[in-house]
Amino acid sequence: MSDLTVSFVQASLQWHDPAANRTELHRHIDEISIATDLIVLPEMFTTGFSMEAATLAETMDGPTVAWLRDIAAARNAVITGSIIIKEQGNYYNRLLWVRPDGSLSYYNKRHLFTMANEHHTYTAGSERLVEEWRGWRICPLVCYDLRFPVWSRNSAVQPYDLLLYVANWPAARRTAWMTLLRARAIENLAYTMGVNCVGIDGNSLAYAGDSALLDMRGEYLVEVGNQETGITRALRRADLEAFRERFPALQDADTFELTQLVAK
Repeated sequence: MSDLTVSFVQASLQWHDPAANRTELHRHIDEISIATDLIVLPEMFTTGFSMEAATLAETMDGPTVAWLRDIAAARNAVITGSIIIKEQGNYYNRLLWVRPDGSLSYYNKRHLFTMANEHHTYTAGSERLVEEWRGWRICPLVCYDLRFPVWSRNSAVQPYDLLLYVANWPAARRTAWMTLLRARAIENLAYTMGVNCVGIDGNSLAYAGDSALLDMRGEYLVEVGNQETGITRALRRADLEAFRERFPALQDADTFELTQLVAK
């Protein structure tokens, strides 16, 4: 299996301004000067973390999905991140997984952030997504999902090589962000990526960034602090397989089953 080249964009999001965010994120993507396999954007990258879904939601044939398809085709890469989607009368914090051929998959955020009343606006997802891309198995999740290790668990039923979280994670809880990213990498023997935003949003919440890429030992490969930036790195397949062979801790993991959750 080949290595996987991954890129992420850490940006300051313009509050409730999808067109401006698409323009600025496109600028950062254009600065990725080498071929990449995967481009990762933050949570709700067109709006910031907002509960005003009724005025901000798009559909699956809206401008942002079309924009993602154009970028995926132009870069010959998967591009992913979450936006607000309206579908069949419900609103979702939906991560979109868009391939170069225009096809896509999606994941609806499972763990809605009740302290911000996200659960009063959005419908929770009930199924985890694991995608295979260029020989790698990748599990994309969203922000608050990071706090729930059972949902994130690497298992024989849905194994993965790369675990990633797109987020709007406030600076006030940055210690938890950094600690939990490291924990998820260590316990799941997987490369782990967290992509956050920076700046201050329309609710006066500050975001410190701290987007990061960690290896399966929990060691930082990249940690970018609070600047706006785009980063590209190669994940080494041989290093992952060699470590898992030397230290196959998952073979001793407790077994369990996740029941299918009925979205409310």
